[in-house]
Amino acid sequence: MGLDSDAVIERLATIFQALGNETRLKALMLIKDTKRPLHIKAVSNALKIEYAALYRHIKMLQRSGLVETFEVGRSQVLALKQKEALDQLFQITQKISELIPHDNYSE
Repeated sequence: MGLDSDAVIERLATIFQALGNETRLKALMLIKDTKRPLHIKAVSNALKIEYAALYRHIKMLQRSGLVETFEVGRSQVLALKQKEALDQLFQITQKISELIPHDNYSE
């Protein structure tokens, strides 16, 4: 399947939509930088965001296929679904952010 496939374009759009939010990016970076899955409550505390608000962001990340959640006792735990792919994606986005001068960003 090439990039001209509607299914591939739809999948990419879902991923970029998930990545297009600061809270979701911060949550992904936090999860990526840990060796073990994290409780959603720990992520909400680290990001200083209410659990319910973060949970809605996590649902979007799940729909995009970037994270998975599972229950441990009464807690919801997060883990990256495609760690190697996300590592490569963050490397690419880092290079892009270095190539585009900061003064070109609209505020």
